[in-house]
Amino acid sequence: MNPDLDLGLERIIRAPRATVWSAWTDPSRLERWWVPAPSRCRVDRLDVRPGGAFVTRLSDDGAEFVPHMDACFLAVDELERIVFTNAIDSTWRPATPAPVAMTATITLNDHPDGTDYRLVVRHGTPDARAHHEKLGFADGWGTVAAQLAAFAEESQ
Repeated sequence: MNPDLDLGLERIIRAPRATVWSAWTDPSRLERWWVPAPSRCRVDRLDVRPGGAFVTRLSDDGAEFVPHMDACFLAVDELERIVFTNAIDSTWRPATPAPVAMTATITLNDHPDGTDYRLVVRHGTPDARAHHEKLGFADGWGTVAAQLAAFAEESQ
C-alpha cells in the first residue's frame, strides 16, 4: 500500500471465507450490504470474472434507484481476491466517475476466527486520495465492511 495514493481497511469477519465470498459474488446477497444503510442497493449486473461488469444502483427512499457503481472487474481469484475499477465502465470504456476514480482490491484470507478481510483502494494522484478520504472513505467503506460482516456472520 502506498500511503500517498491508497486508502485501506482491515477487519476480521467471524464467518468462513466461502460465506464472505458468496456475499460478494451473489447479487441477492450483495444487495443486502453493499451501500450504507438506510440506503438500499439494486444490482443490475454482477459478472464476477476478469472483464466482467459490476453495475449497481442505490436508493435513499426505496422507490427511486439512481446509478451508483459502473465498474469492471480486473482480477478474480476464487475465494481469495476481487479487483475492480470504476475508471473503466462496464462496457470497457474509459470513465471519469464521480466522486473519484479508483481501483479496489479485496483480499480474503483464513483466520482462526473466520476471515481476514482486507480492502485497498488505489487512487491515481495524492489529490484524488485526499478527496476520497475527505468525502468520508473511512465512514463509508467502514460502514459497508461492518454491514458485510454482520450479514456474513448471520448467514453462516
